[in-house]
Amino acid sequence: MRPVRVVDLDRDMSDVIPTGTTRDSQFLFERMTERTLAYADPAPGRRVLDVASGFGQDSLALAARGADVVGAEPSARMTAWARLVSEKAEKEAPGARVPLWVRGWSDALPFRDDCFDAALCKGAIDHFDRPSLAIAEMARVVRPGGRVVLAIANFDSLACRLARWQDALARWRGRPPGRGRRHYDVPADHFTRYDLALMREQAARWIDLERVTGVSLGWGFGPWTRSVERLPEPVAPRLLAAADAVATRRPELADVVVLMGRPRRRRR
Repeated sequence: MRPVRVVDLDRDMSDVIPTGTTRDSQFLFERMTERTLAYADPAPGRRVLDVASGFGQDSLALAARGADVVGAEPSARMTAWARLVSEKAEKEAPGARVPLWVRGWSDALPFRDDCFDAALCKGAIDHFDRPSLAIAEMARVVRPGGRVVLAIANFDSLACRLARWQDALARWRGRPPGRGRRHYDVPADHFTRYDLALMREQAARWIDLERVTGVSLGWGFGPWTRSVERLPEPVAPRLLAAADAVATRRPELADVVVLMGRPRRRRR
């Protein structure tokens, strides 16, 4: 029996898809999606698996690029939502390519070996109670030479470090931070606190890593977020892009890390 709470699988959308409208949030999630999908290489005719596909927005984007996409998701509610969105897309554009939706756990994927050209998991692996086994399963179902892509939140990012230092300074000054989860704390529905070393360790057991890049710098750190919000429109995007360029080269500081590699012939 997997120790996964039902509330973690069938909660409302606000707990699954970030709803913040700050510039740094919008930039982070758009950039993470862009890079993750690009690394999966969704060319026409390629078979791509979206693990923990949620409400299906990434699966639909991959299918729109011509790939044959399967979205695997254990939540009945999320899968039902994804199917409704697919049906709407088909009605609006008859003949449009849409994903196949399958209910399945990440650590026991219901597919044969070597049947996909790529498998991706964006922003979900720290929700899994057995993440290493989930990566092993992704490697198993991807053909030799195919791609496994992981996008993972970094809880040792520069923003998390700065927030910890800020709170430590406040306590030293006798002004402890307010109540509630801190920026650097892992949310209750996450099972693993990832940093770059742990990401590399788990991924390298099952895939030969070819790319490890960072996305965004400073996300969620109050002074940074407020500063970006106050900047005029031509300046803010350039600043966010410049910070992202640093994150790309220094993934240990980045808000999110994207890893891509080829399946290693497996051991269990």
